[in-house]
Amino acid sequence: WAKAGLEDRRLPMAYLSVSLLLLAATVLLSEVTRRTATRLLAGKDYAVYVVEIISTFQLCACTHELKLVGEVGRVEPQIGLTLTYLITVVHVLTFHGAFCNPSGALEQFYRGNLTEKSVVARIACQFLAASIARLLLPHIWSLGLSDWHLQHELSGFQCGSPIRDTLLKAAGVELCCAFVMQSTVTHLHKLDGKYHIHVIAAVITLLVYAGGHVSGAVFNPALAFSTCFHCSGNTLMEYAFVYWLGPVLGTASSVLLFDKVIPLLHGNGGTQKMMEFPRTQTKKIQ
Repeated sequence: WAKAGLEDRRLPMAYLSVSLLLLAATVLLSEVTRRTATRLLAGKDYAVYVVEIISTFQLCACTHELKLVGEVGRVEPQIGLTLTYLITVVHVLTFHGAFCNPSGALEQFYRGNLTEKSVVARIACQFLAASIARLLLPHIWSLGLSDWHLQHELSGFQCGSPIRDTLLKAAGVELCCAFVMQSTVTHLHKLDGKYHIHVIAAVITLLVYAGGHVSGAVFNPALAFSTCFHCSGNTLMEYAFVYWLGPVLGTASSVLLFDKVIPLLHGNGGTQKMMEFPRTQTKKIQ
């Protein structure tokens, strides 16, 4: 019996190892493609859009696999949160300036750092990459690299809605998550640069822990489109209300608070530049 119990514990770890290898392969392949594209397209205006597609694909593909680990593998919450933290650190290190989030692109457009053409193109690239990830992952899972992948294939790659409460509450959670994330980014320049990545990863992990049981705590319209919109349980409009309207309003609320409301209360309407994330540029990106 003891031997059987040991084997039962080893199998999930073996399946988890396969998922970790798949995550590593996704990041490695994305990074190689990203660096190659950057080198080949150096000086080209559309190079940033290629990087946006590759980086958003990396984000969505990795999230699909982590979602499978949680839903099919049913790993312990602490393992899931640890993986969330680690993969976020990897994403931030490798995205090469890509936004990978429509809310972030819209925020930069508001600040005048993106042109209308550029913000529309970037958001289109994000949703294109999200769609590619959603279509490609089932083909990878069908290879049967682990029993978790086989189980997911046997279910027809079906997934249930991550919304586990009322639509209003779920949208509120997404709004709050986006508000906290944008507020963190806004004030990140106050910290030593070596802590930036870990602060972002810690905040995202905390938000997933706090709001994941209500809405999944996605707070990224493109990522939600890839991982949630095809799941049964809610309509397209309901998903759009929660995962598109919620995060956009959350980001806008944070920007409005720190760029307009607080400066107005302090009698200083010209502090927008003080609140800008140091990554932003004064020259518009075409």
